[in-house]
This record gives sequence, structure tokens and C-alpha cells, in this order.
Amino acid sequence: QSDDKTFEKWRENTCQLLLCTSRCLQNYLLLLRSLPCRYIIPKTVPCVNGAETLDVLLAELAEVNNSRERASKLFQWLISPIPAKAFFRETWEKKPIIVQRKNPNYYKGLFSTAEFDRILRQEDVQYGVNLDVTSYTNGKRETHNPPGRALPFTVWDFYESGCSLRMLNPQAFSSTVWNVLSILQEQFGSMAGANVYLTPPGTQGFAPHYDDIEAFVVQLEGKKHWRIAVFFILFLNLSILANFNQAEIGKPILEVVLEAGDLLYFPRGFIHQGDCLPDVHSLHITISSYQKNSWGDLLLKVVPAALEIAMEEDVEYRQGLPLDYLTYMGVQNSDKDDPRRAKFFSRIESLMKKLSNYAPVDAAVDQKARDFLHDCLPPMLTSDELATSVQGASARWERGRTVDVGAKITAQTKVRVLRAGCTRLCSDGDAVCLYYTTDNSRVYHKEELKSLEVKSEHTDAIEFLMHSYPKFVTVGSFPCDSADDRIALAELLFERGIIHTSEPV
Repeated sequence: QSDDKTFEKWRENTCQLLLCTSRCLQNYLLLLRSLPCRYIIPKTVPCVNGAETLDVLLAELAEVNNSRERASKLFQWLISPIPAKAFFRETWEKKPIIVQRKNPNYYKGLFSTAEFDRILRQEDVQYGVNLDVTSYTNGKRETHNPPGRALPFTVWDFYESGCSLRMLNPQAFSSTVWNVLSILQEQFGSMAGANVYLTPPGTQGFAPHYDDIEAFVVQLEGKKHWRIAVFFILFLNLSILANFNQAEIGKPILEVVLEAGDLLYFPRGFIHQGDCLPDVHSLHITISSYQKNSWGDLLLKVVPAALEIAMEEDVEYRQGLPLDYLTYMGVQNSDKDDPRRAKFFSRIESLMKKLSNYAPVDAAVDQKARDFLHDCLPPMLTSDELATSVQGASARWERGRTVDVGAKITAQTKVRVLRAGCTRLCSDGDAVCLYYTTDNSRVYHKEELKSLEVKSEHTDAIEFLMHSYPKFVTVGSFPCDSADDRIALAELLFERGIIHTSEPV
């Protein structure tokens, strides 16, 4: 019997050793995959689509009929010359990548120090809400935000004293950043956000840290020295974000100086830090996405709902625990060699396996979709979309009376949803609701998620509209019971800004 126990202990230790060896090998393979790539582009390489400036590119994209295609083209411009398919296959969530363009004007027009100054002068920028004043000296990270509005007199004094400035959510103030992010969010299927960082020469504003987002660092002005360290995202709880000291992070796997026009991408979980060279300031914008968009985040919605359904439908989940389970289970009993423990774990494993049979996966995905739509920026309308939507309707007060009131929608009017990703049809208890982004605010979560309850006889028509995108369809082709129903539904969706017409009405 003693020999049997010795053997069992040896087997347990051997299994632990093999498990640790397997994890070390997995870490090593991840390290090899995480080694960064570097693209250096000759000056002769032209911009994507022949566009010479961002303004020209955005004007060209406004002529693209499909918002998903528009998003794909804009993302390709962001990471050019790396092919988007290769990026998502080889780099996304795996390793950092650098694009050095030798073209300081590549991102010109996205944001600038002049725009930063304009926003401070003309907009209601609040410390701690829209702007952070930070410093990192002698290993100490500090925030210096006073209360109230951030006025140029004080902000630029902080900058002159060596503080970095971080503008949070610049899309609330910059129409170009808003336009870019509202397009890119359809590429990611997840909120696209941004922060702008202005750093004085010879300073550093933030301690080494990691983030819970996929980061695209776009260098707009000046230069910045970056160091990236390995940190394996698959084994971390990224809800706990922390700063590090230099001794903790070791030698970087990547060290580079970004110049205007360059791009640095790194996945969530990689420790990073940036500091300014002594002779020049730095202005960059970090475009981010994929926050809380993992399988685990989806399962946080799936598992509680599955358990609720299982307890209602399966008596095995409602059966009582063993009378004496507290005497052999729990941390204080974890070292006990008790056969009842193995039986208890076996029962848990069996119930966990069965739980997948009750998982309302589609409903959980719809919950994620609702969260995404709430996070989304409203679409920035093109001139054609403005002229053919409720926002550009000609209703007005003129010469003492109202003119052109009411949309003149008929069975022959051609309509489509405004953007591919601006709506979601979901069950909400006994009701069916249509959620939409067209009334969202440029300020994150300033408004509640917008929705309207859909009559059961109208769900087929709304699905028909959504699946027909990007084609325009006639109101008369809606699968509704009557012509009046078709017109009433079209007018409702038009008034909410969810659809627009092929021609001004």
C-alpha cells in the first residue's frame, strides 16, 4: 500500500513536470511568433488609391457604395503596404509590427498640434474627462490635473514645464478623427477609439505598462522612441492594468524611433513605453479596438444564461449537494486523499459538459452586439447620405409658414439602411427590438442605447432591408401585409435616421 501511494505521488509530480514543460514550450513558441516585423518603405511608393492626402482619400471613400468596403479600404490605407489579409493572419493579436515610411505627410490631416490648440480655445475641454496632464520622472508616474476646464493658458504652461498631454476621445472634437473611427469600427466589429498624446522634447509621460486594446500608434509630428517588451496576453487577466519599473520588464524585444508618417502596432498585453528625443516634440494618435472582445467576454454572457436555463429544465442541476461535502471539499481540504473528492469533481465535470446543451449562444452574441452598438460612434454622413436622409430633409420655416413638412415616401421610393453595421434586430423577452447607432453621441455613452420595438408583422421586412444592403429596394417590395404597413414602416425608419433614399424626397 505504501508503494502504491509513492507511485501515485510520483505520477502526480511527473504530470505536473510535463505540464510545466508543455507550458514553457508553448511560451517559447509564442515568443517566436511575437518577434516584431519591420517594414521600411522607399519614398517612391505611392499612397493607397493614389490619394495624396487623407482629405482626398476620405472624399474618395465617400463615393464607395458599401460601408464595409469603405472600412476595408481605409484600414488598408492605415497599415499600407502590409496587405490586410496577411496582417490579420500573421500579426493581429500575435506580435508588434513597424511601418517606417520616410514620408512625414502620409497621415497629414488626421490631427495636428494646431488642431489641439484650436480645441483648447473653442471647445469645453475638462481636465480628467477630456484631458490628462502627466509626467514620468525618476521612475514615478504622476497626474497633475487641476479641476475644471482646460484652458490654453494653463495647459501650455504645463507643457512648457515638461508635462505630457493626453487628449481623451478626440473624436468628440475633431470631425476628421470622428469620420475615420466611425468607418473603422465596421472593419473591427468592435468599438474603434482614440487618444492623442503630445509630449515635450526630452520627456516621458507614462510608466511602462500594458493595455487591454489592440493599439495602432500613428506618428503625426516629431519623433518618439519606443520600447516594447514581451508579455503573453493569453495568460493574463487584462482587467488588472499595472505600471512596471525598468527592472521588471527586462530587455525590450523591439526598440524603434517613430518619425512622422510611421506606424507601430502592438497587441494588447505587450508592455510598452515611449519617450521623446531631446531635440523635438512628439504628437501621435493611438487608434484602438477590441477591448473586452474575447471568447471569455462572450462566455461571461453565455454561461450565466445557460446555467439559468439548465436549472429550469434539468432536474440534475437542482439536486442537492452531498450532506457532508463541506468536510472534504474547499481549500482547507484540498490536500486530502479522499475518494469523495474525485467523485465530487467528476460530478462537476459532468454538469459542466452538459451545460453547453443549454447555452443560448445566439442570444449572448446579440447582447454583445447591443453593447457594441452602444459603444459605436454615429456615422458621419457623406454629402449624398445627408441629402437623402432625415438629417438633410428640406422641411423648414419660411415666410411665416412651414414648408416641405413630412417625407414624401411612396411604394416606388427606393431605400436602404444607412450603413451595414448601424442596426441590429434582437429579441428582448417577448418583444423584438431594433437597435441602432444613428442617434448615438460622439461622446462615449453620453446617450442611452437607442432602440424601437418592432411589430411582429414587420420583422421580416426589417430583415429583408438589412440583408439587401448595399442595394436599394423599393418600399413596395417590403414583405408586409399591406401597402399602408409598408409606407408606415418606411416612414418610421426614415424618421429615426435608420434608412435613407436613393434620391432626395
